[in-house]
Amino acid sequence: MDPLSDDTIPFGEENTANSTKLPHPCVTFFHLFFRVSAVLIYFFGRIFTDSFITLFVLIILLLSMDFWIVKNITGRIMVGLRWWNYVDDDGVSHWVYESRKGSVQHRVNSSEYRIFWAGLWSVTGMWILFFITSLFSINFKWMLLVSIALTLNIANLHGYIKCKGGNQENMGISSMASSFIFQNIGKVRETMSSLNNTPSSPPNIKPTGIV
Repeated sequence: MDPLSDDTIPFGEENTANSTKLPHPCVTFFHLFFRVSAVLIYFFGRIFTDSFITLFVLIILLLSMDFWIVKNITGRIMVGLRWWNYVDDDGVSHWVYESRKGSVQHRVNSSEYRIFWAGLWSVTGMWILFFITSLFSINFKWMLLVSIALTLNIANLHGYIKCKGGNQENMGISSMASSFIFQNIGKVRETMSSLNNTPSSPPNIKPTGIV
């Protein structure tokens, strides 16, 4: 069965009253919490600890939670958009970009709409700046982390731009972004393994002379 013809997920039926107050304060909070926390820990984390592995793992966890929440929850509720993937009977992967349909199509809270897009664009811009900084400082460990953060943020931003533009299905940038994410996960494992298994330097013992 074609998933596009059987929308089993309630989509667009939430409380979408266009009022001056935020109708979904908890959703709005978590739309910004994980992505802003990842940026703050990247920027200020080295003040509190010198452990790259600790900061790396913590930031990756925050980025993963942010990617999942923004992709599956906040976009659907705050702006009536969602993008997702399914595999057909022939084993072909399809990326689908949808916007809210029917009578609730344009019932989006203006404040939540601005917060949603501001969160996507501003944080993505910060990670671009961090990538440029790590590139010029030739810091490859941090460049790997920033590359993963940038990929996840651009994937969500690109997906929602496609939804807003009315594209129903596409297999271009999002497919490449997904592939790049899995490649980076492999690099993360290799990097962490090499950092954990690096032998310590032997003590410099000078030979004593024979009297």
